Amino acid sequence: MSIASKVTLGAACCTTLGIVGYVHLKQNIDRARLHEGVIKDVERQQRRKAENLYVLQQQADLTKQLRKEQQAVGEKSQV
Repeated sequence: MSIASKVTLGAACCTTLGIVGYVHLKQNIDRARLHEGVIKDVERQQRRKAENLYVLQQQADLTKQLRKEQQAVGEKSQV
């Protein structure tokens, strides 16, 4: 083999190894990002659930307060 063919073969091998290595690295990075996205979605769902429970509790408290006020008004009108 001539020197030029050896250099060409070596360059082709190095380029191929570089491309394969880059693709594997990129796949690992993409998998990590996807996993982070799933974790963020779960956290977002938990936060929304907590907010919804808080709003529900506030509504229940306001309902109790309104009923007490309506009973008080009803008692005053009967007297």
